Amino acid sequence: MKKCVCFLRVTIGLVALASSLAFAYDPSPLQDTFVTIDEPKHAVFVNGRFCKNPNLTEAEDFFFQGLNIPGNTSNLLGFNVTTVNVDQIPGLNTLGISLVRIDYEPQGQNPPHTHPRATEILTVLEGTLYVGFVTSNPKNRLISKTLHKGDVYVFPIGLIHFQFNVGKTDAVAIAAMSSRNPGVLTIANAVFGSNPPINSDFLARAFQLEKKMVEYLQELF
Repeated sequence: MKKCVCFLRVTIGLVALASSLAFAYDPSPLQDTFVTIDEPKHAVFVNGRFCKNPNLTEAEDFFFQGLNIPGNTSNLLGFNVTTVNVDQIPGLNTLGISLVRIDYEPQGQNPPHTHPRATEILTVLEGTLYVGFVTSNPKNRLISKTLHKGDVYVFPIGLIHFQFNVGKTDAVAIAAMSSRNPGVLTIANAVFGSNPPINSDFLARAFQLEKKMVEYLQELF
């Protein structure tokens, strides 16, 4: 009897774990396509979006053009992200995948950020990138590497990560995400540029900074 009870508990625990993992990412589709549309008439509401009748889907619903075009890196950070997710390809809805092209000028950087809903796998097409991610508390280990053309690196879901062009020429990378809409949270923008602003006294103590420095950073972001 004790063995049966123990087995039952283990089984319930495994089922609960599997269920939690299943709901941690994009939901599995229950039909071939769930192409999103803006017009709700005669549509079905799935995964937060209106979807067209599968019989009406067409090639354009699964197509994006222009990823070969370099992004404009004329900004303070010297980088640009060209996004290809469900907003650009409506047929990606419920498929759990998306893509970005990242362009970097020399010394350009994709600053520390996270993707709350996706793991990222990045491939360097041109140039040399110093990349890394930081593990969660309490160790906060930096796991980093210098990548060259053809190298691939993985950033686990939810962890803070970055890329920095350490070469003397422009760099280009392609990254795939394990979500149709992975989201992005740039750390500095979120902390110092929130709307409304986070209390400056709180941030001063949290980051062990002078209040004037916090207020300066909040104006900057």
